[in-house]
Amino acid sequence: MSRNVMTAIAVALLMQLGVSCHQPIPADLSKANLIPVPVELTADGSSFQLTEKAEIFINEGNGGVKLVAQSLASELVRTTGIQLAVTEVDQAPAKGIYLHLNTDESTKNSEGYSLAIGERKVELSANAPEGLFRGVQTLIQSLVKGGENQTMWLIPSGKIIDYPQYAYRGMMLDVARHFFSVDDVKRVIDLAAMYKINVLHLHLTDDQGWRIEIKSWPKLTTVGGSTQVGGGEGGFYTQEQFKDIVRYASERFITVVPEIDMPGHTNAAVVAYPELNGNKKKAELYTGTKVGFSTLATRKEVTYQFVDDVIREMAALTEGPYLHIGGDESHVTEDDDYVYFINRTKEIVKKHNKTMIGWDEIAHADVNAEDIVQYWAKDKNASLGAEKGAKVLLSPSKRTYLDMKYDSTTYIGLAWAGLIEMDQSYNWYPAKLIEGIDNEHILGIESPLWTETVETLDDIEYLTFPRLIGHAEIGWSPASHLNWESFKKRLAQHGKVLKDLEVNFYQSQQIPWVMD
Repeated sequence: MSRNVMTAIAVALLMQLGVSCHQPIPADLSKANLIPVPVELTADGSSFQLTEKAEIFINEGNGGVKLVAQSLASELVRTTGIQLAVTEVDQAPAKGIYLHLNTDESTKNSEGYSLAIGERKVELSANAPEGLFRGVQTLIQSLVKGGENQTMWLIPSGKIIDYPQYAYRGMMLDVARHFFSVDDVKRVIDLAAMYKINVLHLHLTDDQGWRIEIKSWPKLTTVGGSTQVGGGEGGFYTQEQFKDIVRYASERFITVVPEIDMPGHTNAAVVAYPELNGNKKKAELYTGTKVGFSTLATRKEVTYQFVDDVIREMAALTEGPYLHIGGDESHVTEDDDYVYFINRTKEIVKKHNKTMIGWDEIAHADVNAEDIVQYWAKDKNASLGAEKGAKVLLSPSKRTYLDMKYDSTTYIGLAWAGLIEMDQSYNWYPAKLIEGIDNEHILGIESPLWTETVETLDDIEYLTFPRLIGHAEIGWSPASHLNWESFKKRLAQHGKVLKDLEVNFYQSQQIPWVMD
């Protein structure tokens, strides 16, 4: 037998066995700039070489896994230019990228995942499709260029076991003070999903505008939605548009939490329907930024018909378990009337099979283990809510309020809670924030962006990024892994990612950004 024939047979056998002809290329998974930092990571010094010959494999018959695999393929095209096919198989492949479900207890919950990267195979497994989706974000972040001419994409080899510390890791977007389009909201969803954020809280109503169609009370939008801070035409989402936002978020495993703020912050509603007004003064459309001057008529039955109708329609539009009733800054509502209103509204939320969330003032009502108190201002309110059994959602204004300026030169934003640079934003621990409130009381954290000064998508991005990225790590990673020096070095490498995505992010001088 000739040498050429023997060589051909050997090559064919190697291909049949799935053995790569590529020489292993060293790479260090421990040096990947992963945010949030994983729970466990072990590097073994080699790599998987990503080429157009690779494939993404999934088991047959699971639509959720297929959607995640397709999202991975799309991200790989965007990131590397490499187009991989998604192939359904009836057994585990010997090589390629393999996504599948299992019942691995080490990944803890539905968002946890296991990522095993070898020279011939990348295996991503989870207990549910959302865990696979979280793992895909890590996989994309781990990509590095390699080879002699830096023309090859590598995935450093090793093992990652990862799962979130808190179930709720959210961002709030105020679309009431200034209105933002469906496309703007979808852009926010896409960027937040990259960092394992799993909740988008939409502040849909306030004194300056009502932004969601309620068919049983149509003037809420035709009248109440007609303006915004500073004037302008305002706007609102039709129910079909809102359902589109919910669907889009759900495909990225983000839960939309709608907020209907009451009994205060209701000027737009009582202008539309004066019979709801609990203030003795006639309400007019409002385009300023003061708070605390409006209230619903908390002792009139028409108010609770209104509340029931609004919550009924919102509950039907919302797939997630939560409905936010606001409850903050009701300064002209008498204390007894306020408690009476929250207690009745709580029962209406429950009747429509949702869990009530409210700002920390609601702790003065009859909250219990079925409710969630969102801390923003007063420690004693959060403690009171926890004492009554409610879960606490942490949004400390001095740490997480994205509408605060970074420093005195920031061209938009407010400063009433202080200036929040990156170190101030990152250097805190949820379980040590309020004495007596530890992890058993904490549902998670959320980063609110109020929009009194925010008028465009660029404004949203500038105040949100990179601070939301740090909050995402605080919500996901173990407290023992949170380290400012490590974080700012890893974040620096995300400068190019944000630049490539054309994100108008704040280039803090505290971060040694890498843009090339």
